[in-house]
Amino acid sequence: MATTRLPDRTGSPMSEAAWRNGWYEAATHLPSPNFGPRPVDMPVDLIVLHSISLPPGVYGGDEVQQLFTNRLDWDAHAYFQQIRGIEVSAHFYVRRNGALWQFVSCDQRAWHAGASSWRGRPNCNDFSIGIELEGLEGDTFEPAQYEALAQLCPAIAANYPIDGIARHSDIAPGRKIDPGPGLDWNLLLTRLGWRDKATRSD
Repeated sequence: MATTRLPDRTGSPMSEAAWRNGWYEAATHLPSPNFGPRPVDMPVDLIVLHSISLPPGVYGGDEVQQLFTNRLDWDAHAYFQQIRGIEVSAHFYVRRNGALWQFVSCDQRAWHAGASSWRGRPNCNDFSIGIELEGLEGDTFEPAQYEALAQLCPAIAANYPIDGIARHSDIAPGRKIDPGPGLDWNLLLTRLGWRDKATRSD
């Protein structure tokens, strides 16, 4: 797979210079075809955290990257038959070692939230930025992933009017359970200083 990584810039990762057309320069770029335009004049003010691993509980491969770019071999593992043909994406993916990938410009609408609602607004894909953590619901996450989030989330908030952060389970209760109880939500909010941004969805 061809990837692009723009050169790192000197200075704070939260600076506007860290972005180019919705692409975060500190990430490895692997553009996904699974995106679309956001509604006109829609503020991008929510970050949504997910977890993913393919096959479930297996870490370290490139199957997630393949899934988000429609290149996954559906016959490579029995589990893949359950998701065969699905077309999804997220803006960012954080590996267990903290490595950061980006698939969709944050100026565009990625396909990560599905049927969802936040503070009475439906269709969270329209106004959110999706971050997938390499992990499994119920499993814990690595210190390097918390560190990556502690850098990435403020960088996003420096470039977009972020007013909320939520887990997938918060915006799609009863339908989704990720990233699950293994994510230390209190630790993350404390690291970010964002407790006021983590109010309930409705």
